[in-house]
Amino acid sequence: MRHLIKGTLVILPLALSGCFSPSADLPKGSDAYAMMPPPDPDGMRSAYKIGVLDTLSIRVFQEPDLSFDELQVDSAGSINFPLVGEINAAGQTPLQLSRTIEAGLGERFIRSPQVVVGVVQSAAQRVTVEGNVTKPGVYEISGSTTLLEAIARSEGLTRTAVVDQVIVFRVVNGQRMGAIFNFKDISEGKAPDPEILGGDKIVVGFSAVKGAYRDFLQAAGLVNAFTRF
Repeated sequence: MRHLIKGTLVILPLALSGCFSPSADLPKGSDAYAMMPPPDPDGMRSAYKIGVLDTLSIRVFQEPDLSFDELQVDSAGSINFPLVGEINAAGQTPLQLSRTIEAGLGERFIRSPQVVVGVVQSAAQRVTVEGNVTKPGVYEISGSTTLLEAIARSEGLTRTAVVDQVIVFRVVNGQRMGAIFNFKDISEGKAPDPEILGGDKIVVGFSAVKGAYRDFLQAAGLVNAFTRF
């Protein structure tokens, strides 16, 4: 199982107990927020966040061979840019992606490159909300939202929901990851409200989490590590 600690991707051993609890293996608390932080307090959340299958225009000043009228973000959220290679574009604003490309080009190839990124066409970005919510389903978002807002779109939790077992699945740099959040603490202002991006999957409630986690492990090729769920 992978998760981030202080910016480093770490592989943790999976517990091979007979009775498996997803909360025992997925990051919680500060580790969860290291992977899926709240929105940028400096106001970047208000800017559009690039999503999977968006079509971008990228202009490098005085470099026509490195300028593109249309360049599509792939289903993993990446673009392949000449001289730089694969870049994770999903979740960045156009300005952030511009700076990322400038840094890559400036390392060895171009002195003080100037890059402008625009969004030519925005693909519909969707968040899936499942488990113990009033109206499970797939909801369109614009750029990004937060966990509270995403669950509000599903008309809130059911009476039987386990509020400290809200799991968010996300693909980060091509790797499937997940983190558990305490919805009660977030709704009461005792914990930050993490940012939710297009493509995220939210599952509420312990029973639903176990089923979703089984699917998550199977997709990652890890389901055979467990005998019972």
